[in-house]
This record gives sequence, C-alpha cells and structure tokens, in this order.
Amino acid sequence: MNRLGKNPLVLEKATLKSISIRVENWSPPAHKFLKRCVRAGNVEACYLLGMIECYCLGLRGDGCHTHTRKGLSYLLRASRRGHAAATYSLAVIFFNGTGMGKSQENLSTGFSLCQRATQLGYVDAMRELGHCLQDGYGVAKDVPRGRRLLLDANTRELAVSRSSRPVASAAALPGEGSSRSEYCYLHSDFGCDVPAPEVHPANRFMAEWFQTRQNLGESVRLCANANCSRPETRRFEFRVCSMCALACYCSRACQAVHWKTVHSAACTAAIAARRVRIFNNALARFE
Repeated sequence: MNRLGKNPLVLEKATLKSISIRVENWSPPAHKFLKRCVRAGNVEACYLLGMIECYCLGLRGDGCHTHTRKGLSYLLRASRRGHAAATYSLAVIFFNGTGMGKSQENLSTGFSLCQRATQLGYVDAMRELGHCLQDGYGVAKDVPRGRRLLLDANTRELAVSRSSRPVASAAALPGEGSSRSEYCYLHSDFGCDVPAPEVHPANRFMAEWFQTRQNLGESVRLCANANCSRPETRRFEFRVCSMCALACYCSRACQAVHWKTVHSAACTAAIAARRVRIFNNALARFE
C-alpha cells in the first residue's frame, strides 16, 4: 500500500481533500509529498503548493524570492491545465505586483488572465472583471458590460448554491432566519441569501499560517475577506477602504463581497466612533 500511494498515477488523480493540509501538520515531509504530487501532474497540488510558496514560504526569510518564483511556476502550470482558481490567482498577483514590487504591476496581463478565468466560469474572476470594467482599471471603461458581468457572477453563484445545497429561505433577507456569518449576501441586491462558500484549503492554510506567526508583526496585513486571507508581500500592496482605512483588500471582488456581508456595518460604526473621538478631543481643548 505504501508503494501504491507513491505511484505517480495515484498521486496524479489524488483529490484536493486527500492532499489538503493544515498548518499544524506542515513539515518538510508534507512539503516533499506535495512536490511529489506536483511532479506527478496533479493540478490541485500545483495550485495548493503554488499559493503556499508564494504567500507563506515566500514572504519572509532567506530564499523568499526562490519560493516566490517556484510558487508562480506551480500556479502557471495549473493555469495552463485549465485550473480557474490558479488563473485568477495569477491575475491578482499581476494586478498587485505580488512578490515583485509596485513597479512590476502589470494591469494588462492581470486583465487578460482575469478574462481567461472568467471564460473558465470562475465567479470571483467575473466579479473582479466587472469592477475593472466599471472603474476603467487596466482596460477602457465600459460600465454596462461591467454591470452585466456582475449580474452574471451573482446569477451563477445563486444557481450553484441552490443546486449544491438547500437555501434556508429563497427570499430571506438578513435578519429573517439567516445569519450574515453563515450566509453570503448577493452584492447585486437580488434579495437572496446563499450559503457562504466553503473556504478553499489554500486560503485556510494562509489564514492559519499568519495566525501562528506573530513574529512577523503588524507589517503583514491579510485581505479582510475571510474566504481569501491573502497576505501583503510588501507594505501598502493592497487597497484599503476609502471610508475607514481599516480594512484592506487584495482585489475589488473581495472588497465588494466583504462590504456587503460584513464591512458596511463595521465601517459605519468605526466612522461614528472616530467622529465622537474627534469631537471629544476638540471639546477637551476648549475646556
């Protein structure tokens, strides 16, 4: 059985669930096993190890650039095999210049990769592409086309959620038998709550990795969207909320979803608290 488990044909067909790993179980043998799966041609292993190399192993310490280059090569390998999430991740990397510096941002390449991921049916890519078209980011501004893409993304999200698992209420609004922590509100205001998607093992690994590594300090900020949790690879790499400047996001898609599901209420409360603090400080000076 041990020899069978190391057979390249078996490793190539291994499912994501069978190769996913938690941070507490990460070790050199686990790293070696994922590399073996990558060499066998397992597309999910290429994506998983690519994200770990780029955003975790490649962030700090000696050899960080080597890890980043390896991660990019793994993601590129998965993208060439038609892996939608890997293609979208490469788009985010080129949009932000991840691991390369701000001068290396390549908006046109990021937009092209986003288009490719959209053609593969990846909802986050459709959402990002729609916002890029609406804002004219990396492409000529086209608001109607961007809006159509956002509607298509939400329609696809709703269709997938209803076909894969039951929804508590087809027309339930937040507060009516559903919880914002359990349901993802469609940000196009369709008026339907759908179950929040399961966090991908790669995103879960990134979140756990930085929760257990406090020595990196506050200079490493994670994308505020809990289903993403990508870290910055340099200071001020991510966009921040223009209202409260507290939450940061790796992409427009993450910002739009997080605003609708969580941040709108938190942002309003933070702004109100800041105004009260400013007023109290001004009042104290006059006294």
